[in-house]
Amino acid sequence: MLIDEFRDYCLSKKWTDEKTPFGPDVLVLRVGEKMFALCGFDSQPFRANLKCDPEWAIELREQYAQVTPGYHMSKVHWNTVVLEELDQKLCKQLIDHSYDLIVNSLPKKLLRALEQNG
Repeated sequence: MLIDEFRDYCLSKKWTDEKTPFGPDVLVLRVGEKMFALCGFDSQPFRANLKCDPEWAIELREQYAQVTPGYHMSKVHWNTVVLEELDQKLCKQLIDHSYDLIVNSLPKKLLRALEQNG
């Protein structure tokens, strides 16, 4: 998966927006103003940081050389994933998982407001 596919897939998720709060070279994908994915525009090969359940994060790191502890992130809750070198289905599964973790952690009041606004 390359950056355009990654960005389009993330933005197709309900309530998702994008920002560049760390400067023009880092794209942050958010839901409810909480990050679920971020990537550098010029990383070669293309990689992104994705939130992950801690136990699954360990399994993924043991199984795939392309999955490492999150670069500049909590090593427990984030992975850096070389998406360019992984199967598209697995890439989408990892993005979905990260998104779901964030949505499920949002306060109910915020979720209701997001649902009302579409």
